[in-house]
Amino acid sequence: MTAITADAQDNVDFYAGVLGLRLVKKTVNQDNPTVYHLFYADEKGDPGSDLTFFEYPGIPVGRAGDGMVHRIVWRVGSADALDFWAGRLGEREVQTDRMDGRLRFADPEGLEHELLVPEVDDEPLAAEHPEIPAEHALQGFDGVRAYTSDPDRSAELLAETLEFSSRDQGEGGVLWEARGERRGSTYAYDEPPAQTGLQGAGTVHHVAWASSVEEHEAWRDRVVEAGMRPTPVIDRFYFRSVYFREPSGVLFEIATLGPGFTVDEPLESLGEKLSLPPFIEHMREEIEAKVRPITNPRAGLSTQA
Repeated sequence: MTAITADAQDNVDFYAGVLGLRLVKKTVNQDNPTVYHLFYADEKGDPGSDLTFFEYPGIPVGRAGDGMVHRIVWRVGSADALDFWAGRLGEREVQTDRMDGRLRFADPEGLEHELLVPEVDDEPLAAEHPEIPAEHALQGFDGVRAYTSDPDRSAELLAETLEFSSRDQGEGGVLWEARGERRGSTYAYDEPPAQTGLQGAGTVHHVAWASSVEEHEAWRDRVVEAGMRPTPVIDRFYFRSVYFREPSGVLFEIATLGPGFTVDEPLESLGEKLSLPPFIEHMREEIEAKVRPITNPRAGLSTQA
């Protein structure tokens, strides 16, 4: 998932400091290189745990509406973990709601999250944080929920082209699941609010689905055959990407599983310096003069632990 923030430091404080994710890559938006692109994930930067943010300083807070993702769903290991997070967030004056074995809250800019104990036995994807017991750490994504006024218009693309499976989630709604050999995640729709959505701080920009490097072009071809208008394959250095809007309006990315974040820095020091792909390295001086320095709270906590 990629979202938008108005303040990189506050963002790092929450996602690395409070939620305990690892800042695995500090780079820039390659389409707008003077804007930070921050990547949070598990300890190894694995796909399935990778939440990223573009920083646009001072951008107004947005709101999710029709055709936008409005909630990110994470896995945790047990009901005790839900208790832990209710306490940890409450101590930091983050309001939480507990219902049906789930815990909901929002980040400081209003981006909604939900924690649940999964029904699948996929490998947990957890980061290490000195204040968060390993058994309570976030374990990667379970899925996302989006708003749409007409979910049926996306059904053929999801089922036939992208090979998602579906199951009834009650009250006439459908929960879609994308599952590969090692991992799966869900995609579900909810009735949109009356207000029109506004892209801004605290909103999701796009949601990414993983592909092997070998099958990437074939997935793009299938999307074309389904009548979508995907971008060409774009080399992002850490992975390759194709973007298109699914019929309900949500921006999808199909991203390759490699080369990965260790292509330009070692695993043990991921995210500690500003990393720039070779094709924008010549802009480093300009970029470093534009972006604001970031202090990673995890580094300080690790030092104290």
